[in-house]
Amino acid sequence: MSTPPQAPTLRRGVVKHVLSGDALIIRGQPKGGPPPEKQLCLSNITAPRVARRATANMPETKDEPWAWEAREFLRKKCIGKEIVFTVEYTAPSGREYGCIHLGSDTSGENLTESLIANGLVEVRRSGIKSSDESQQRLVQLEDSAKSSGLGKWGTEGISQHIRDIKWSVEDPRKLYVTVMLAGIKAPMTKMDGTVEPFSAEAKYFVESRLLQRDVEIILEGVSNANLLGTVLHPNGNITEMLLKEGFARCVDWSIGVVTQGVEKLRVAEKLAKEKRLRIWKDWTPSASTLSMGSITEKEYTGKVVEVTGADGLVVKVGGETRKIFLSSIRPPRATQQANGEAAADPRRNIRERSRPLYDVPYMFEAREFLRKKLIGKRVSVKVDYVQPAANNFPEKVCCTVNISNSNVAEALVSKGLATVIRYRQDDDQRSSCYDSLLSAEARAQKKLVGLHSNKEAPIHRIQDMTSGESAKAKQFLPFLTRQNLVDALVEFVASGSRVRVYIPKETCLLTLLLNGIQCPRGARPAPGPGGAMLPAEPFGEEATAHTRDMCMQREVEIKVDSMDKAGNFIGWLFIDGVNMSVSLVENGLAKLFYTAEGSPYQRQLETAEAAAKQSKLGLWKSYVEEIKDAVQETEDTQTERHRKLEHIVVTDISETDLTFAAQKVENGKKLEAFMAEMRAEMHTNPPLPGAYTPKKGDLCAAKFVDELWYRARVEKVDKDGKVTVLYVDFGNRDTVPVLKTAPLPGSFVSLPAQAKEYRLAFVQLASDEDYIVDALNEFYHSVSNKTLYMNVESRGTAGVVDAVSLYLNEDGTGDVALALLEKGFLLVESRRERRLQKLMSEYRAAQNSAKKSRLNLWEYGDITQDDAKEFGIAR
Repeated sequence: MSTPPQAPTLRRGVVKHVLSGDALIIRGQPKGGPPPEKQLCLSNITAPRVARRATANMPETKDEPWAWEAREFLRKKCIGKEIVFTVEYTAPSGREYGCIHLGSDTSGENLTESLIANGLVEVRRSGIKSSDESQQRLVQLEDSAKSSGLGKWGTEGISQHIRDIKWSVEDPRKLYVTVMLAGIKAPMTKMDGTVEPFSAEAKYFVESRLLQRDVEIILEGVSNANLLGTVLHPNGNITEMLLKEGFARCVDWSIGVVTQGVEKLRVAEKLAKEKRLRIWKDWTPSASTLSMGSITEKEYTGKVVEVTGADGLVVKVGGETRKIFLSSIRPPRATQQANGEAAADPRRNIRERSRPLYDVPYMFEAREFLRKKLIGKRVSVKVDYVQPAANNFPEKVCCTVNISNSNVAEALVSKGLATVIRYRQDDDQRSSCYDSLLSAEARAQKKLVGLHSNKEAPIHRIQDMTSGESAKAKQFLPFLTRQNLVDALVEFVASGSRVRVYIPKETCLLTLLLNGIQCPRGARPAPGPGGAMLPAEPFGEEATAHTRDMCMQREVEIKVDSMDKAGNFIGWLFIDGVNMSVSLVENGLAKLFYTAEGSPYQRQLETAEAAAKQSKLGLWKSYVEEIKDAVQETEDTQTERHRKLEHIVVTDISETDLTFAAQKVENGKKLEAFMAEMRAEMHTNPPLPGAYTPKKGDLCAAKFVDELWYRARVEKVDKDGKVTVLYVDFGNRDTVPVLKTAPLPGSFVSLPAQAKEYRLAFVQLASDEDYIVDALNEFYHSVSNKTLYMNVESRGTAGVVDAVSLYLNEDGTGDVALALLEKGFLLVESRRERRLQKLMSEYRAAQNSAKKSRLNLWEYGDITQDDAKEFGIAR
């Protein structure tokens, strides 16, 4: 016999689990940690029993009719809901019986009455008291359900309300699956029994919200035969809730499969960290996060002016430039092949260190992808973290960069041109769009593109002509000069008029000097070691900045005219139809140079310089117009060429062009006495062998093949102990052992160099290499070891030599250039100056005579007929 309590106590709780149509598990009020639980049976009713699996002590039982419907009715009514309940009595077995109301007081729905009214349970009438109105109401509700044929009192077939349960199946996963929440890891109890902090609280958090709930599950992926998914509770994403409350952390290995709301997960984790909730109670920001305090502007927009490598950008914001790096990605590396394995050829790494852009697999493709997408475009930048300086690498500001709402790093990774950096779980220095990067990498791996491809990586075999090897550059000169305009890419801007360009069609690198202008130089390293810097010339930095802004990493067109002795090509550069020489001149950042004379762009340059002078721009800011105009008027009206002949002796002749070195005859005896005195000094005080270490730019003493000492300028010092020198008093060059060089006594330094370099004016070589050799041989025989008479036609500056005319006789007869034209070895330059027209007429007549006689380069006819411009000839 049971004994009912005299004064039932009203209690509150939440329904955790529904066992059957009349039995529930209730959670009480929490008091630090997971709350207590109890099982409560509804009094005064009997619900149909649900089926049970067979055990060692009990046989299998089947569902009673309407058992499942009763349980489901109760589950949907109260699971997870707040309730009030009373325990009316306790059976001898310890099981408690009572009454439950939904809500916070007894005015809410009575679950016992609802079950009876829907015909899902049966009233135990033997225990009903006639004096108890609430119990009598239960009988009335049952009678009403019977009369209405509701639930188990209906006329439907009983078999339709009995489940056919199979307790054992061949593949249980066809019926039941385990779903792991994708993207996070919560504290747990490990296999060895170790309980991680907050594991019980995390379990309660999930259980109290999901157990026996109707939820929506998005299946995201598979891991070790377990499904990865996102569970959407009616009140929101349970994964996000766990993170926000500090019950879980994001994990990179599975967050990449989450298809929606990844950003919200990261934000929720960040909020929990900042509040130091639960598992984050001891969290401290990483060093890179702390260093973010030094960044005053964490989000801004700017124009990309340069792409450095495959993950670096230079962004111009206002008047300043900022170097930034794309967050959380790793560009292609030299130590890996395209398939991620270590390079098999150890020699490969040596090449990669010297030219990583072209030799590292996919580095050039990555750089080109960014360059084409970003150069000259405005982007939005968000600073994610600052990577501190380490291992001789400077500090790096790492950012997320977007253009037209497109994440640049994500696009790069999706093409397989970069990989995503994997971090420690507690490392905060990562991209704000890190999960998008992981998803992009997964797509690239699936498509087998770029670094993830099974194919051989692309190879770029580059002809590098920027190292100063003039012989190598000379081989390309005829080919480049024959072409009108060549497509190129500006890789580097050294100064306003000096750029390094890459020609994709020919896969070659070369240095191009802009023709027709004299441009001031910026700050630059001084010759020799020591790290000293030479100051910038006036407006040199502005000229460099102007060329960088217009040309850096832009696709341009170039026209090569000639080459200097250092292997640099001289020509014209056009960007979007703008001639860079003209652009520099019209902005007052360069001056017109004599090499513009006779070029197709002479008039444009003259007009641009006149406009710059008038506006007093740049180099012309102090220009006095009245004085300069008078001088210009004199030059324009001058009809006679000025001649002042100097008596010279040619001491050296170039093997590649029409340049030569010469001494003034009048200084001959003085030089002989000077050399005799110097050699006597060297003989009296001989240098100690090996005591002198020559440096580039030094003025020293050096022996020639005749074993005599001469003054020389050091031009190059090789690692093998060889020194290339220029004998300054004779103009010839040689390579000698270090032991054949010595310090020059101080008393022999002040005398200026007695030999000077010149070039033959108004004429030029043909483009064919065979004709060049013939012309240079003829020039050599015409002037070698002879005393001649020279007239300076134009003065050279900034590394360009004076242009001169040579005559055999003191009266100005025996013009050397005219004789070479008559023999068909040279071509006439096109010159338009009024003062030169008489001379140009004579030269053109000599050229036409050789042409008619089919002499030398004219042996096969007129070489200028097909395309006069390619030879620099204006007819």
